[in-house]
Amino acid sequence: MADRFDLSAPSERWLWKKATLREPTILQSFAFDEVNRHLYVLQLRRGGGDAGHLCLNKLDLAGKRLGHMYLQGFGHGVSMGVQNDPDGTVWIWTEADAKGGYGQGVTRFRFFDGAVRTREDVKVRNPIPGSTHNQPSVCMTSRRIAVRHRIDDKPRYRVWDLDAFVARDYSAPVADFPQTGAHPKAEIPFQGYALDGDHLYQLAGTAYHAKTNPPAKRGNAHISCLDIRTGELLDQQRTEAGHSLDHREPEGLAVRPHGSGARLCLGLASGPEGARRFSIYYKPRAA
Repeated sequence: MADRFDLSAPSERWLWKKATLREPTILQSFAFDEVNRHLYVLQLRRGGGDAGHLCLNKLDLAGKRLGHMYLQGFGHGVSMGVQNDPDGTVWIWTEADAKGGYGQGVTRFRFFDGAVRTREDVKVRNPIPGSTHNQPSVCMTSRRIAVRHRIDDKPRYRVWDLDAFVARDYSAPVADFPQTGAHPKAEIPFQGYALDGDHLYQLAGTAYHAKTNPPAKRGNAHISCLDIRTGELLDQQRTEAGHSLDHREPEGLAVRPHGSGARLCLGLASGPEGARRFSIYYKPRAA
């Protein structure tokens, strides 16, 4: 199991109750630029959920905000990815072309502080014709990209070689399999995923609720692992990370690539509505 993360291991706290995001809303997803030591965080703009209006934050690894962009009509921000090119160019991958608040395709673009991008000024890719709810994740270690999507309202994953995908050659995906095992209860919301080599990690759960998800029981958040070669569920574990947080809504999953010291990072939202904060915990690579 050395190439997988140990989902049963206790989570370690990394960032705690940060209030540095541009918008006062919860984080939706995040991804790392390990080359330049940056953390990118997506969140919905205030009142922009139905239209798919997002805010992209650029942070340092201490959680300090270095800049932001607005993405108008892009989607819900369930997942995102960062691509590092050999020439130093950094590309941000997100969903795009929102309909009903979720992206009908994906796109990539460069970060420019203070910029506003719209669906009209990016090149939207539609690698899975007829699909909805397209959400990308990038693994730079394996140079692959995954797109979670829905066909007939059923969630699936498709994975490609990143270079082929950039060249718009979608004809030979590495993997194509249905989503499964995100949570023991099918009705619990999906909250993010991350591709890592031959494995894909999923997050599901809800915020604390006095009746349905009381803080005394330390939440219902689960992390799971799928084998992209077979679609098999390899592991599923409940996580109590950040159980002392108020609200405690699981939001976003990302891999920080450190080789044998890689981390599977879990995002948690806390704080009152209109003044949300975010925390990030992590699990280590299995020994």
